[in-house]
Amino acid sequence: MDMLIAGAGVGGLTAALSLHAAGFEKVRVVEAAPVILPLGAGVNLLPNAVRELAALGLYERIAEQAAPIEELGYYNQWGQPIWQEPRGRAAGYRMPQLAVHRGALHSVLVEAVTERLGPDAILTDARFTGFTESAGGRVRAQLAHRNPDRAGSEIAADVLVGADGIRSAVRAALYPQEGAPPHNGVVVWRATTRTRPFLGGRAMAVMGDGRWKAVVYPLAAEPDGDGLVPVNWAVSRTTDSGDPADREYENGNGNGNGNRPVPRERFRPHFADWRCGDLALSEVLADEEPVMEFPMIDRDPLPRWSFGHSTLLGDAAHAMAPMGSNATSQAVIDARALAHALASHPEPAAALRAYDRERRPAMNRLQVLNRAKGPEVVIDMASTRAPGGFTRIDEVIPEAVLAEVSRSYAYASHADLGAANGPSRYEAPAHGGRPARRVG
Repeated sequence: MDMLIAGAGVGGLTAALSLHAAGFEKVRVVEAAPVILPLGAGVNLLPNAVRELAALGLYERIAEQAAPIEELGYYNQWGQPIWQEPRGRAAGYRMPQLAVHRGALHSVLVEAVTERLGPDAILTDARFTGFTESAGGRVRAQLAHRNPDRAGSEIAADVLVGADGIRSAVRAALYPQEGAPPHNGVVVWRATTRTRPFLGGRAMAVMGDGRWKAVVYPLAAEPDGDGLVPVNWAVSRTTDSGDPADREYENGNGNGNGNRPVPRERFRPHFADWRCGDLALSEVLADEEPVMEFPMIDRDPLPRWSFGHSTLLGDAAHAMAPMGSNATSQAVIDARALAHALASHPEPAAALRAYDRERRPAMNRLQVLNRAKGPEVVIDMASTRAPGGFTRIDEVIPEAVLAEVSRSYAYASHADLGAANGPSRYEAPAHGGRPARRVG
């Protein structure tokens, strides 16, 4: 079968590698960008996703460019701990939780696809614009090109996978009345910087006061010769519709898509005194370069991902608010589940229905949980109950309540110890009379 994947992001490339490992020979990825660049900031890969990337033989390549996260803490604006827990191997997982620059992860995937599927497996400057499906199930995808010397083109395939992000053109073709993703009332500023290690060097800190929030974590296991380590940071604010500077975000659009460079003074003064142990946010935010400001957006859960010989994956299927470090991890798991379903069913439409039945209900629930702030809701709980701070958190929120928030979210995302420490469910069976490829 011919497989066509729209979108050469983390999910699309992982899908290509997973399909190839399952024995599919004809896999093509089309990407709208004319050149694939290592863009973005930090992402977290939870142990269940690291297990799936390890099954593709990519663990060592990724781990050498990542920081293992061994502790997660939620704090108020004064650095008072609300909830702390071990993560990754420190919590008993077989695989670590890895924090890595998205560009580094993306480069590993691009290189692996080129090595295993060939230099022509990724077609750039090829923006998906629509498709038709014949009565027999054959899909014909229409592509547009920025290069004026190239006219529009078509690619035929037996399966079309929309992995083209939160503004997915494949999703728009399947749901033409849906419109733009909604703004959820939060404005975000995000970047990477270099600073001294903090909180032992392998910790992720999330601080908040109920309206403002900061997330900080390292992107390398050890500091460089200058004693500094690359750090990912994101700060955000729940918008106030009475603030003229925020009005453009009310409809989720803003300046085109809402993104714009702004001076750090727009947000930095608010965090001047925020500290958490030896982590001082004023140091993390100290650079003078402007940063991008954008509205936090997500998507509504869908009643269906798969239609005939087409389906959705990753943000195109279930873009969610960035709570709980799940967006990238779930795209990886989608990719593995999709390849497993296609290798397990001889008929593509049946395979895509099976993939939909397995993944969509859990992802729909996770989207709803993330809109309610997921595990980070404990920060709002502490802010509401103890706006002036506290001496001991258990005098404000019982420890059992905090533990249940963490446990139930991990269970909902299939990132609990029981699910993540078992063998992968997605080792593809033999396909077309050939055994699945063993990699790594």
